[in-house]
Amino acid sequence: MIVETPPHAIGPDMTSSSHILVVDDDPGIREVIGDFLSDHGYDVARAADGQAMRAAMAARRVDLIVLDMMMPGEDGLTILRSLDPATMPAVIMLSVMGTDVDRIVGLELGADDYLAKPCNPRELLARIRAVLRRKEERVAATPDAPALRFAGWRLDAVARTLTDPDGSPVALTGGEFRLLLAFAERPRRVLTRDVLLDLAWRNDGEPFDRVIDVQISRLRRKLARAGEEDLIRTLRNEGYLFAPAVTRG
Repeated sequence: MIVETPPHAIGPDMTSSSHILVVDDDPGIREVIGDFLSDHGYDVARAADGQAMRAAMAARRVDLIVLDMMMPGEDGLTILRSLDPATMPAVIMLSVMGTDVDRIVGLELGADDYLAKPCNPRELLARIRAVLRRKEERVAATPDAPALRFAGWRLDAVARTLTDPDGSPVALTGGEFRLLLAFAERPRRVLTRDVLLDLAWRNDGEPFDRVIDVQISRLRRKLARAGEEDLIRTLRNEGYLFAPAVTRG
């Protein structure tokens, strides 16, 4: 189910050349969302399941996926988990569940935003614009930026890869990568949960403190090395601090 808004209620966005893929097992929702986004200048493809989604992605560039979480067979979280964090497009999850747990899991797996069904297409459009704008800003800010280096680690913001001091790659989810990048770009500064949420997810102020706690716990495990102190420190009642010095190159 989706709450419809007349196309004339929002000004057109005809300058957009972004390709959006709507993945939902409900043909009615695919049609409503797809037509609405097309009316606002987006090039839209539709897919009923994960298999059709992959076929569409193989056939064309996809900048953003609107992905339903609750689908029969291969559900949205399984599909999201199967995407390569280094190359996956932006993702906005939709779900009738709408619980914090669902949101947290989706964000942990790399989703950029989350909306509960039924949703207003106007809000979905605003979220899409915001996510794509942030993606473009990140690319424009660091098109040829050198990698960030700290304590022997190497974080490549363009290739979205992390290499440990031994030269081995370390797999990160999309959320873990964004959080680590936020830390590495602001070393030795106290960052509150709200600041980290804004830097890494920017979910319009929605309270997802547990996302930060879970992601930082996972990052600490991946960055842990025997006999060395945690690179991410907790400052009680203040926030978190990325302890090592960071250089570029």
